[in-house]
Amino acid sequence: MKSKNSLPPLVEPAAELSRAEVARYSRHLIIPDVGMVGQKRIKNARVLVIGAGGLGSPALLYLAAAGVGTLGIVEFDEVDESNLQRQVIHGQADVGRPKAESARDSILEINSNVEVRLHQFRLEPDNAVELFEQYDLILDGTDNFATRYLVNDAAVLAGKPYVWGSIYRFEGQASVFWEDAPDGRGLNYRDLYPEAPPPGMVPSCAEGGVLGVLCASIGSIMATEAIKLITGIGESLLGRLMVYDALEMSYRTIKLRRDPAREPITELIDYDAFCGVVSDEGVAAAADSTITAPELAAMLAAGKDIEIVDVREPVEWDIVHLPGATLIPKDRILSGEALAELPQDRPIVLHCKTGIRSAEALAALKKAGFADATHLQGGVIAWANQVDRSLPVY
Repeated sequence: MKSKNSLPPLVEPAAELSRAEVARYSRHLIIPDVGMVGQKRIKNARVLVIGAGGLGSPALLYLAAAGVGTLGIVEFDEVDESNLQRQVIHGQADVGRPKAESARDSILEINSNVEVRLHQFRLEPDNAVELFEQYDLILDGTDNFATRYLVNDAAVLAGKPYVWGSIYRFEGQASVFWEDAPDGRGLNYRDLYPEAPPPGMVPSCAEGGVLGVLCASIGSIMATEAIKLITGIGESLLGRLMVYDALEMSYRTIKLRRDPAREPITELIDYDAFCGVVSDEGVAAAADSTITAPELAAMLAAGKDIEIVDVREPVEWDIVHLPGATLIPKDRILSGEALAELPQDRPIVLHCKTGIRSAEALAALKKAGFADATHLQGGVIAWANQVDRSLPVY
């Protein structure tokens, strides 16, 4: 249905639909707002999906089923067993395979008419704009701020609209950004988040978890927005942020406006530095105070008196923890509340899941005068992979 805020169709129609395609897409064709012309636009569309993970999985599957003619996938990771709880484009037999190849096979099983283009590399400032220029529309389902800002800025420079989604625990968000929108509603991700949050303030899904089925809710919104943009129907989420709370089962939309203080985007930057995965204080503290899992194991085997402090959350401790460790969550250390519980008479080794949170906690200890504190490189995951392979990983 056309609305007063509808955008013009993003894609010109393909020349024709075959007899088999008419049969396949018949439930689209009998919708007046889609019809033959709309389906021909979908067939002619080139959509690039960043990531074949939690959000990319449902988006790719439904875009393929809808008949998008060309689907590009940017993905360099491999399928891990922990992915299967939510990344439904992959199966048990795909564990250890490249995600891009697993996703391609699932797509072609659903719709062999789709051309699947694999881009099995990390999206970087030196390849993003050129890649985006090959597509009509971008979908960003990544889970880190550095890539989100890179996708945004590259989309602006390439003149492309993109659909964005984000999930965490029981909540999800989605929107559409298009700096060069033809109706003048030019917005990009920096209007919503002008600056990345301080390192460690917003945990990733790998640190904080996500309800698996939440991916279907947000991923389907992203696919819906893509089809609306391609065909020019309905009212886009451009200029609006959709917020979903699965526990309340509530959706609400927040109106977005251009940030008057936003500087124009003229070039791509170092996004890891811009977002600072680890704060400058954490990097400085860890520079000469980091030990590896084998080094820690050797120290323990030699009987050295060490205080091992686990700075993760209690639910993570319940999954796996190092023998002899004490649980003191990072926030209690950063607030100063737990400093009195730490020993002054022996070395302290901090650890978390992968080494990011422990570096932040280490900076706080150094500042408080704990000169003999270090942290474990790679965290409990490194210990499980390099020292005790019987331990579970998550």
